[in-house]
Amino acid sequence: MIDLHYWPTPNGHKITMFLEEAGLEYRIFPVDITKGEQFRPEFLAIAPNNRMPAIVDHAPADGGAPVSVFESGAILMYLAEKTGRFLPADLRGRAATLEWLFWQVGGLGPMAGQNHHFALYAPEKIPYAIDRYVKETNRLYGVLDRRLEGRAFVAGDDYTIADMASYPWIVPHKRQGQDLGDFPNLKRWFEAIKERPATVRAYEKGKPWERTLPIPEESRGILFGQTAANTKRE
Repeated sequence: MIDLHYWPTPNGHKITMFLEEAGLEYRIFPVDITKGEQFRPEFLAIAPNNRMPAIVDHAPADGGAPVSVFESGAILMYLAEKTGRFLPADLRGRAATLEWLFWQVGGLGPMAGQNHHFALYAPEKIPYAIDRYVKETNRLYGVLDRRLEGRAFVAGDDYTIADMASYPWIVPHKRQGQDLGDFPNLKRWFEAIKERPATVRAYEKGKPWERTLPIPEESRGILFGQTAANTKRE
């Protein structure tokens, strides 16, 4: 029913977490971003930003032609609305869930991503850049920790797409230079989600394609050297 174009990154894990929680039938099409598969014309047709994940829903709610969706936050919203799950129907619950979903896609993800890049992937270690993004990641962890004080989940008592969006970006906390012991509410929330059976299954799905550091030299230009002029199209 759902085709998932995927690679086991935090943004990819968000979608398998939802699909496993909802019990939707899906099949994975791996997109090896280290080999430039995100630039293939058939992938660009559904993901024009040449970033995974993307989905194709072959049984959309309106009964029409298949629907493709790119960008992880948009995919989570689409799937939540399709299934009527993990996005509250009441006004305040929905607003809280969406504001924290967008907090992740606009803040936690990009800042943690820059943290990873300058600390782990950059060929030249620039102390200012590393310090900048480690500190900003720390600030965002603090925001989430305060939000979770007195709440089981980000939007309240119920598990939602806001939690699914943020959790994968906390998984590599050690690589981000963060200690969960400094954030007790965040740590409690993190451990609870980690133990969910659907989370375990979602991360198992990615194991066949996991890569370890360091990134091969031939992959660096593909991952980090893209411009409008040199974008590879096979």
